[in-house]
Order: sequence, then structure tokens, then C-alpha cells
Amino acid sequence: MMFHAVDEAAALELLHSSACTDGLPVVIPTPERVARLVLASGLDADVDLGEMGPGGGAATIEKIAANAVMAGCVPDHMAVVVAAIRALLQPEFDLAEMQATTHSTAPLMIVNGPVVGHCDVAAGFGALGPGHRANASIGRAVRLCMMNIGDARPGVSDMALLGHPGKFGFCLAEDEAASPWEPLSRSAGHSDDESVVTILGAEAPHSVVFTNDADDPDSPQRLLRALAAVIANTGSNNANFGAGAVAVALNPEHAQVLADAGLTRRDVQNELHRLATNTRGHLRSLNTGFLRDGADDDVIHAARSADDVVLFVAGGSGLYSAVFPSWAAGAHRNPVVREVVITGESCELPWVAAAGAG
Repeated sequence: MMFHAVDEAAALELLHSSACTDGLPVVIPTPERVARLVLASGLDADVDLGEMGPGGGAATIEKIAANAVMAGCVPDHMAVVVAAIRALLQPEFDLAEMQATTHSTAPLMIVNGPVVGHCDVAAGFGALGPGHRANASIGRAVRLCMMNIGDARPGVSDMALLGHPGKFGFCLAEDEAASPWEPLSRSAGHSDDESVVTILGAEAPHSVVFTNDADDPDSPQRLLRALAAVIANTGSNNANFGAGAVAVALNPEHAQVLADAGLTRRDVQNELHRLATNTRGHLRSLNTGFLRDGADDDVIHAARSADDVVLFVAGGSGLYSAVFPSWAAGAHRNPVVREVVITGESCELPWVAAAGAG
């Protein structure tokens, strides 16, 4: 669809009235600006990455570029946006079902690898808040694609009862420099020279407050128990469905407490899976709608396995880490998906850059 307007102010109003925005002002996707981001992708404009639900729109590079322009992306961001869309379109992500659920879920994007520095994706203080251009623009581009290509409209096809601010954009990097462990991407089998986007459908972050006591030998276990209690929050889908991934963002100070206790990333994942439980009877006393028959003392894990605990280091050091419960539903029960970011396949032509700057 091609829109025409007499100037950019009129174009913005036309995009708002046509429900093509997320409610905030956007950069007008002129043909020159879109062509600039298509070029940055290294792919032809008509390359189709797949059908995006629930509306079934074709996720072509040109359409993705148009939404990335509106989100405020620069050419360097385009490769990350394309990788994120490829990840969302993996069949096991169940995008159409996730977009249509009444649960407050949104794609949480965690970026690793050289592209983090190249694009300046923030990992530290306020990484999921305002003030970080790459985080905001990349996350917003993915959401606009979900709306304009996938046709997810609030109350019509996006049925989240309340939603959360992460539905505007939900993107950050892992703080690899501050982490005592290998990068999240390497733990998933990728090399250090690969840039990777890890995505799961998640709620807004749930704060976990913890104060370390170096004289208390139980301090690392206290931190694990505090994190596990939030993962097993009895109001969450994870607790009631006993499925789905869950993300845990440890701030660097909390991560170091666990590393100093001799725990590897895998050790922490194993412990959080083991500790994040409820009994069937306790869950049944609060909510009878989702539990199968069984004994009251049956132990129900909030995650299916340690692999479903996505553990990464991010945020500023201090009192607070965060847990991101997930939707935990759909045919594939809300798994983690990953995609390699393909960079270096294109160069920006001067005349295109000049045309796009207007």
C-alpha cells in the first residue's frame, strides 16, 4: 500500500488515522528512506521471510524496512531487526497464537555478539527503559512489523487484556563484559564472533531484591531461593501450566555472588529449575482451571527443564535483578528461539544516504 500526503505533518496524521503506528509519532517512511534500509539488509526488497500472523501478511524486506524507518532505525540496526523477525517466524514460536492471546506477552529480545557494540545496544543501567536509541528503535521496529504486517490490533486481533510497556519495544543486550560466565549465545552453541538474537514471549520484568552478606555462607542460596520464588509466582502462567521458558536477568553484582560460590551458568539454571516449584494442592487452592488430576503433594515445576531458564547478565549493579515469566502456552508451549544476525553483506551508497537524510 502506498500513501500520499502533501507534507510530513499530513503524512504523520494519515499514518495515525490508518492505524499504522503504535500510538506514538513515527518517522515518515518515504521511498528513499525505505530504500536505504533495504540496501542495509543486503537482501532484495521482495525477499519474503514468511507469513506473519495473525493476519497472515507477507514479511518482505521492503515491508520490514518501512516499519524500521517508522521506528527510527538507522542502517546498522537493520540486520538485527531482520534476525528478530526471522526468529519470530520460526514455527515453534507460535507467533499468530501469541499475538492473539489474552495474556500480557511480548517478544523479549536479548542480543549478543559483536553487533552489540556496532549498534550500541545497551546492557547496563536502564537497558529496558528510555534513553537508548538502538534498544528502543530495534524493539519498536519489531512491534510495528507485528502490527502492520501481522495485523495485530489491540482489542481486535491482539487480545492482551492489559498489555505492558514492553509491547512498544522489548530489546536489550547481555552485558558480556560484566558477566562472570560465557555469553548466553555461546552457552547455546554459537561462537563468540557470531551475533545472535535470543527471543522468548515474556511478561514485564518482576523485580527481585537481594542483599548479599559476604559473612553468610548461605547468601548464594538465599539469592537462588529469592529468584526461584519469583519464577514460581503462583499468579504466573509458568506456575499454573508447568511449562514455558522464563528469563532471568541477573545484575552484575548478583551474578558475581553466584560465580564466587563456584556456580556456573548451568549450575544456576539447574538450581533455579529445581527450586522453582509449587505443590499441586497449593496451586489448586488458588486456581482450579489449569491443573490436571493428581495428588495434592505432587511437585509442579514452573519450567519444564533447566534449558527453559534463560539466564543472562544485564542492568546496573545493586539490589535488584529481574525475572520475566512467560506465556507458557501455544502448541509449542512458548519456547526460546534464536537467530544469527547476518552483517557485512552491504554497503551504503552515498546517494542513497543523502536522499534518506531529507
